[in-house]
Amino acid sequence: MTPVKAIRAKCLDCCCGSAKEVRLCPVYGCPLYPFHMGHNPNIRRMYTDEQREAIAERLAGRRRSADAAE
Repeated sequence: MTPVKAIRAKCLDCCCGSAKEVRLCPVYGCPLYPFHMGHNPNIRRMYTDEQREAIAERLAGRRRSADAAE
């Protein structure tokens, strides 16, 4: 188990196993809080131009879908 996954497991334990409660966690002062969603916030992904374009297209498609649903 990676350290970040161990932190996530601890957060789940703290929230009685509820992923929703982990997501809604109000304990901002907890030293584990930045990691509570199961990823390291200190690592920044580097995307190629093609990846950025693909991400932008997916986001635009989701926005169009959301607008159409309303």
